Amino acid sequence: MTRPAGDVLLEVTDLKVHFPIKRGIVIDRTVGHVFAVDGVDLAIRRGETYGLVGESGCGKSTLGRAILRLNEPTDGQVVFDGTDVAALKGEELRKARRRMQMIFQDPLSSLDPRQSVESILLEGMRAHGLDKDKEATQQRLRQLLSAVGLPETALRKYPHEFSGGQRQRIGIARALAVEPDLIVADEPVSALDVSVQAQVVNLLEDLQDQLGLTYLVIAHDLAVVRHISDRIGVMYLGALVEETDADSLYREPLHPYTRALLSAIPVPDPQVEDTREQILLAGDLPSPANPPSGCRFHTRCPWRQASLCDTERPQLREIGGGHRVACHYAEDIRDGRIQPHEVEPELIELTGALNPDLGPPDVGTSAEIL
Repeated sequence: MTRPAGDVLLEVTDLKVHFPIKRGIVIDRTVGHVFAVDGVDLAIRRGETYGLVGESGCGKSTLGRAILRLNEPTDGQVVFDGTDVAALKGEELRKARRRMQMIFQDPLSSLDPRQSVESILLEGMRAHGLDKDKEATQQRLRQLLSAVGLPETALRKYPHEFSGGQRQRIGIARALAVEPDLIVADEPVSALDVSVQAQVVNLLEDLQDQLGLTYLVIAHDLAVVRHISDRIGVMYLGALVEETDADSLYREPLHPYTRALLSAIPVPDPQVEDTREQILLAGDLPSPANPPSGCRFHTRCPWRQASLCDTERPQLREIGGGHRVACHYAEDIRDGRIQPHEVEPELIELTGALNPDLGPPDVGTSAEIL
């Protein structure tokens, strides 16, 4: 399914999304930033499925929303089919959004409970001038429901009348209604039962084959990502740490964080489960408002070295065959020249602006407030 390397539909360059931390009663002052996404580079080829994985809080969803301009980027470029979406405004941005749609994580909260399915599907079509002929529009609605496996009678029903899997199918139909080229699927199956997850994943694959869609699938379920993705990017604390095709990533992960993630996947064979490598990370994900210096994973890394790791941030570099990794010692770890060691959890101290245990925040002088 992977397309030629030159046929790139979406290219993201040094994308950053920093949310300001405000303080003050009358006058807000910016006292810091949450570095939700901090310098991401990736490219998605036309017709492929790019999986994005990482633990909760690493910035996956923020990255997906920033690509669609649902969150405003702080810096960087989002080039979609030759156009920098990050620089568009007004009507140009509205028109560009027709070709980029999103499937949201929670199928119930993403659907308006006061609108029927017909109204939900028509809303996007009307916004982009795709419902000029009434008969053709009704036929299009029936085609959309048929494509996602719902009966025509569903048009007159409301979201609360459907199961979770059916509601997610409505969300998929809504995304397809405006005939997009790219769909960002943010945890599309995480809120569904396992049996329903398989149905929705297979539906997404069938629609891709029929319509030539390009997917950015954001998920934390590594089994789902492996099943659906052509290439996979691994995020940690706002940045990509590894990227390669799905088979290579699961066969030979090179970044220590990726190795830890994959080692957490249970194996149904008890003998294999008891003898395989299992990496237990110490401590919690550091705060994106106060990320560690150097490599952001060095506070939890079993392969941490005294040099470079805590002083110099590694760049995402290619080490062959399209495999990119952000680790100073990736080759040494792969070849066994560096062995893992025990990691002591580090206490992350936050400033008074962020930690309520350190006393009341400084809200400024009376002159600043007034």
